[in-house]
Amino acid sequence: MTTYDFINSNKRRSFLLMFVFIALLLVLGYFIGQFSDAGYTGLVIALVISGMMTLISWYSGDKIALWTAGAKPIEKQDNAYVYRLVENLCITAGLDLPKIYIISDPTPNAFATGRDPKHASIALTSGIIEKLKNEELEGVIAHELSHIKNYDIRLMMIVIVLVGTVTLIGQWFFRFRLFGGRRNRSSLGGQIGLILLIIGLVFLILSPIFAKLLQFAISRKREYLADASGALLTRYPEGLATALEKISQYKQPLQRANQATAHLYIASPFGEKAAKGFNRLFSTHPPIDERVAALRRMADVKE
Repeated sequence: MTTYDFINSNKRRSFLLMFVFIALLLVLGYFIGQFSDAGYTGLVIALVISGMMTLISWYSGDKIALWTAGAKPIEKQDNAYVYRLVENLCITAGLDLPKIYIISDPTPNAFATGRDPKHASIALTSGIIEKLKNEELEGVIAHELSHIKNYDIRLMMIVIVLVGTVTLIGQWFFRFRLFGGRRNRSSLGGQIGLILLIIGLVFLILSPIFAKLLQFAISRKREYLADASGALLTRYPEGLATALEKISQYKQPLQRANQATAHLYIASPFGEKAAKGFNRLFSTHPPIDERVAALRRMADVKE
């Protein structure tokens, strides 16, 4: 698959993901209506919510991610060093200059977000700027710019809002069941109605899990591809490899680490917890040692 094929695939998956999200919310709304006295009102509410949240994820998902991370925008005069690194790499990659943000956090990490290359942002922690050498930080920025060029940012941004919304509705339903109304089974039509209620209850219980699986659908291959694309951009795979090693050595999680936005970062924002047991198995990121090995194989081939 060429880079252009991958970009087109990401665009198609973005729209498919939004369609699946809307369908999931409509089914949730239907069953919530059947479990309550709301009837088809639940379906209508779900339709309105799904439409609103899809628009929010499309136009404001990046702002939500940046706000969640505590990122603050900078201009050239605020940090000329970082600004010029991003600017030079954008010229090399043929990209518009994204908005640049700094996260005041000693833990080294970074992410990119936005809906397309013309509406993109890149955020770097103060820790990653302080701890990495010039060529290492350049490798990290090139990795994030590759996410922008490959349209990974659109897919990852949509996931943030969609997963959060489905989980929120699932939690709201169970609070409603504890404190709200209950629909008479007979109104659903005897045994068929009872079967539908059981199916609906199972679906409502599993829907947040399904939403998380959608988040895991952000394939680890995207990180490998961004690593490779970033290394090709800088022509120096060792820079990114060394940067990833330094990032992995820092055990403290980000101060505002969040499950909903974890998949955006170049490395898991949860520090050493992400490398243990089931956390490693279900992480949205490939193991750092495997990524470093792949980058060094690229360097060997180049030599």
